[in-house]
Amino acid sequence: MKKVHNARHGAEAHLIRGFLESHGIEAVVRGDLLAGGWGELPVDLCAVWISDDSRFEEADRLLRDFLKGAPAQFPGAAGWSCPGCGEAIEGQFTACWQCGRQRPPA
Repeated sequence: MKKVHNARHGAEAHLIRGFLESHGIEAVVRGDLLAGGWGELPVDLCAVWISDDSRFEEADRLLRDFLKGAPAQFPGAAGWSCPGCGEAIEGQFTACWQCGRQRPPA
């Protein structure tokens, strides 16, 4: 496991975890339940970790773009075809509405 992000609070950490998982990168949040002790504990105790160390560079790049707002700048992304069922999906969606399969990486 490798740490990819120190969060300011649990909500931020879970948002980042969900974002990474929407891109097929398994992630976990650690330390979010210790928020009550933040006055006495180190600031970086709430963090997002990825399970597969070999995907660290990809996760880091995606996260940097996400935090800069890059995904939000492309709301009219090109449509895609689901590799599972062949359904035509509009570009803003990350999963197939028909079968639930995640959008393949670009």
